[in-house]
Amino acid sequence: DHRDLHSFPTRRSSDLIIDATKPSDMKMTNYGAFAADYVVERLASLCVPGSGVQTGPFGSQLHQEDYVAVGTTIITVEHLGDNRIIHKDLPRVSDKDRERLSKYQLREGDIVFSRVGSVDRRSLVRKEEDGWLFSGRCLRVRPDNHKIDSTYLSYFFGLPAFKEHIRSIAVGATMPSLNTQLLSGIFVPHPKDLEEQRAIAHVLGTLDDKIELNRRMNETLEAMARALFKSWFVDFEPVRAKVEGRDTGLPKEIADLFPDSFEDSELGEMPKGWRVASLGDVADNIRRNIQPDDIPPSTPYIGLEHMPRRCIALSDWGEPEELESNKHVFKRGEMLFGKLRPYFHKMGVAAVDGVCSTDIVVIASKKPEWFGFTLGHISSVEFVDYTNAGSTGTKMPRTSWHEMARYPVVLPQVNIADRYPGMIQPMVDQIAANIHESRTIAAQRDALLPKLLSGEL
Repeated sequence: DHRDLHSFPTRRSSDLIIDATKPSDMKMTNYGAFAADYVVERLASLCVPGSGVQTGPFGSQLHQEDYVAVGTTIITVEHLGDNRIIHKDLPRVSDKDRERLSKYQLREGDIVFSRVGSVDRRSLVRKEEDGWLFSGRCLRVRPDNHKIDSTYLSYFFGLPAFKEHIRSIAVGATMPSLNTQLLSGIFVPHPKDLEEQRAIAHVLGTLDDKIELNRRMNETLEAMARALFKSWFVDFEPVRAKVEGRDTGLPKEIADLFPDSFEDSELGEMPKGWRVASLGDVADNIRRNIQPDDIPPSTPYIGLEHMPRRCIALSDWGEPEELESNKHVFKRGEMLFGKLRPYFHKMGVAAVDGVCSTDIVVIASKKPEWFGFTLGHISSVEFVDYTNAGSTGTKMPRTSWHEMARYPVVLPQVNIADRYPGMIQPMVDQIAANIHESRTIAAQRDALLPKLLSGEL
């Protein structure tokens, strides 16, 4: 819809004209038809001479024991998201190692590839990652910004046809891998005019920026929910405020629900009138088994690979293609928890109805008032540590609902627990709404991507 496309802001919106190219004005390339006036050059010639395509440090140059708590960030393959570097669980190296490995520093505008495994994964380096390092399992592409716009090039690398091509030329059957020669030799069709490249990148970038804004908003909403849970049910802050004669900071009708003293228990000090219980007293494992042949084709499917890391925003899912074994059915609003180590840190609240792997435990609170209390506990670091310690098996240790249900908790009165979901439900609902909006925007971006990059539009 040209009217929708024209509504996106551009660097010089009056100069951006999006129109369809006639088939006769197209030429064939390794990646399908591109505009006939596009130039086609090898990647090496579009990069900074001498440092255009660079492999990360060899294993002998950097070991896991070299990582430190405070220092320069180094990204690995697991930090390569959808054209954006993931800022979670980032390792760091000392200043001494940073100087030693300065050859592997990143600059804004670089593009980082996975060198082994999923060789079609790539991320654009943005301003906040300038000066970081990259690991030996990655390759760095450094475009010459006088020849090609780095954002445009990063989107070109996201073309489905390019991803298929890069996978086909990777070497190795069991573990595909790239090297500098293979990546340097690929052909890149592109508009000669840098302004046209930037205009295309800007349209696609506007969509990605909105997706990123939604992700950050969800991160903030989740942090607010976690902070409130910790204050009420872990640190007992409203009770401590009353004991010390301080204002609780809560509305009077909520503050009055909390006791004004503590008592001893086997778990330590707890608010008077609360009791020691277990997770199984307030939550259940929901087991709705379904066979692959009974799953409708369009049903959302969630495996461990779709589960988020240390967050509750379950935003990724696929379709049930070629499923061979029994699966579990889950409903929107139920909680999913990965039961295999090292996936105990993976959990999320389902934003849709769907089916999931049997390596995922489906959890629901027994009553609505216990939803927030249950979610707060199973998404906590303490619960992950508990499931990790109690897991069984050698090759692939796993936990079970039987073990999870025994997790000890300090249980408040129902009228207090009932207030917490009311406080966080708008946040959880907004997180789900942002997820759906982002998926819609991503679908629009993916539909536009090949048309804009090829010059069809």
